Amino acid sequence: MLTVTVWILRTAGLVFVGVMTLHSPSAQRGALPTQAVAYALVCVGTAVWGLITWRPAAAARLGDRALFAALALTAAAAALGATAGGSGYYVIAFAVVAQLSAASDLSLSTALTVYAGAVLATEVGAVVFNQGIGTYLGNPMLIAIGLLFGRNRAAYRIQAEQSALLLAQHEQLRTEQRRADVLDERARIAREIHDVLAHSLGALSIQIQAARALLTDHDDVERALETLATAQRMASDGLVETRRAVHALRSDTPPLHEELARTGEQHATRYRVATRVTTEGTPAALPPDATIALLRTAQEALVNAAKHAPGQAVDVRLDFEERHVRLTVANALIDGAQEPADTLAPRTVDGGYGLTGMRERLRLLRGTLEAGPREDRWIVTADLPLDERATTQKAAR
Repeated sequence: MLTVTVWILRTAGLVFVGVMTLHSPSAQRGALPTQAVAYALVCVGTAVWGLITWRPAAAARLGDRALFAALALTAAAAALGATAGGSGYYVIAFAVVAQLSAASDLSLSTALTVYAGAVLATEVGAVVFNQGIGTYLGNPMLIAIGLLFGRNRAAYRIQAEQSALLLAQHEQLRTEQRRADVLDERARIAREIHDVLAHSLGALSIQIQAARALLTDHDDVERALETLATAQRMASDGLVETRRAVHALRSDTPPLHEELARTGEQHATRYRVATRVTTEGTPAALPPDATIALLRTAQEALVNAAKHAPGQAVDVRLDFEERHVRLTVANALIDGAQEPADTLAPRTVDGGYGLTGMRERLRLLRGTLEAGPREDRWIVTADLPLDERATTQKAAR
């Protein structure tokens, strides 16, 4: 709409200059023919200029050279016609506008070439028509104003294009960031569900194998049924735990020491073993990821203890220190001779993600995991650095 308005004004101005030139011609000899020719050339240059502006296909085919030729012709012809005097002097406006467009749409060297041609036409016309200092210096100064405004317009356009490009890049980055956040959230939920199900199914596998052993090896139907009932409760608890895990990903998680105490009680009830959970130091506020990672590590270590050291007591210790928090799960090592004859759990089971997955999870949080025998005990130790926020809260207490 703005382009249409501009070209309507230019066409109206061109008609006005033609009418004024014919109505009040210059009295100097040869002025009217010169202004008529100059006016015709201005009309030709403006027509080509308008064609390039309105037909992008033509502009692409002709290139900047056609635009340069049209603007140079318009500026030079208008500058020459203005030197003849009379009402035809108003045609100088088209020299200024053509110079402004050249400086805005073309390179600086090309715009200076258009300016040089207009100045040369001005000086030649001033000599031919014996004009004064105002024509010699004033007209070039007017055209120079068009040059300056055109360069400023070009600078603003380049800045606007760069701003638009930066905005588009920013929007693209935001889109990619949102996509990465969604993928990260999906990965977190998938990892958490995987860990919870692996823990629940591992414990469930122990109960089912124990029930099978009771039926096949001991022919103890009553205890087998009791074990299967426990397995059923564990399956229900696993579903509840899965829902809690997904909910914990989207909300605040309970304190780690409270969650560990609850996990220890469940382990003692399920496997009928002594499970002691102790906390040393002042509990610090941990991020949800850290709380869940340490909790899942404890759960996996407890399941492994039930698999490989059935009937043995388990010690869970949580130490809050100044710069880090350490989780230790320890149980006694046993071999086939030491294993109780009436145990309900097999020594080994197949499958399971094991502590390898826990080690990878802790590594994402800059933590470490060590697991192995030490004297007569199997010890799993997870060490996680505290962030600055947790350290500050701990110091405030």
